[in-house]
Amino acid sequence: MPIIDQRVTWRKTEERLAEETDPVLRRNLELLLQHQQAEATLDMERLMATVSENARYETFGDEGSVVIGKPAVQKFYEDFVASGAHKLQFETDRLIVDRRGILTEGVMRMAWPGQTLLAQGVEVDDPDAYYLYEARMAVLWPIGEDGLFIGEDTYVGGNGFAGIADRKIDPSDIVLYRPVAA
Repeated sequence: MPIIDQRVTWRKTEERLAEETDPVLRRNLELLLQHQQAEATLDMERLMATVSENARYETFGDEGSVVIGKPAVQKFYEDFVASGAHKLQFETDRLIVDRRGILTEGVMRMAWPGQTLLAQGVEVDDPDAYYLYEARMAVLWPIGEDGLFIGEDTYVGGNGFAGIADRKIDPSDIVLYRPVAA
């Protein structure tokens, strides 16, 4: 069984969509599904189509950060892609949706390239290998009047980087999502 399978990220979203009948809640879940899949495929146009002009992304925790405005959010994603750490799986075990937002909670697993970790001051034995980041995470996805995400507020339990140099993973343990061409 792979350590990271990008398709796991939206499994809970698809399960909830299969049973949801409320049109507004369905719209919100479809927005989340588009966002999750576009992030996995690095489709910046589809990804940014889910984000409001006035978005505010905030990370809460030891090393919190704030990103304000759609252009800054796009740069956040571009920098994330450039880091090479975009091979991730967010295994959601709790998903709550209402008319103005979504909450997802679960375990985040990310394959961090050794080169990127070295650049951040983390000593690893193989700069060409991937290393496993793992932490419990909750994400609040508020939705604005325009029907788009006005935020992605992330709460992280624990430090997924603690001991990361000891968690080398084989590339065969990473399953990337490849959408079927229409």
